[in-house]
Amino acid sequence: MCDGKIVLALPDWVGPFLEKQDSVFKDIEGRMRLVIELSRLNVEYETGGPFGAGIFERVGGKLLAVGVNVVIDMSCSLAHAEMMCIGLAQQKLKTFDLGAEGLPACELVSSTEPCAMCLGAIPWSGVRRLICGARGRDACEIGFDEGVKVPDWADTLKNRGITVLPDVLRKEAREVLIKYKESGGLIYNGRQATFPIKESNQS
Repeated sequence: MCDGKIVLALPDWVGPFLEKQDSVFKDIEGRMRLVIELSRLNVEYETGGPFGAGIFERVGGKLLAVGVNVVIDMSCSLAHAEMMCIGLAQQKLKTFDLGAEGLPACELVSSTEPCAMCLGAIPWSGVRRLICGARGRDACEIGFDEGVKVPDWADTLKNRGITVLPDVLRKEAREVLIKYKESGGLIYNGRQATFPIKESNQS
């Protein structure tokens, strides 16, 4: 019987892993390395897809929340790393708007560019900057369906006051995607859909 609740739960290994990490990440590369390591461990522990995300205070780099892809374990197509991370950060801060007055500016760091669903959620999350590792086409190359995004999706965020920094440690992030594919990881597209995805204007 449904109890009417969706519980955001990360794999058991995440807590002990975070306890060994710093709580403040001064530079962008350090923040990206953390989320790439989350994506790698998610593959290693076989707890979900090869994607990780983190929300940090933009100035200072305090870590507020992390997320990994748990679509399969939760039997929920919404449970992408970015969606989990946004939801957990909002619950931690007790606000639906991470850009609310009185809060420090927040940024979302994602091991791979957001898919269509996560891209749609970003403007309403309240984050003021998005930092990406691998590109959407890197995920598509191993079989994932990233959904339909306008070619200039990064510009649409910029027009809303959200800065986008692409290709941060792209090689390292892409290696996790390849490892997932090579290890036989499940490509869990809904109805096994395959659609051609147009690149953004970024080079």
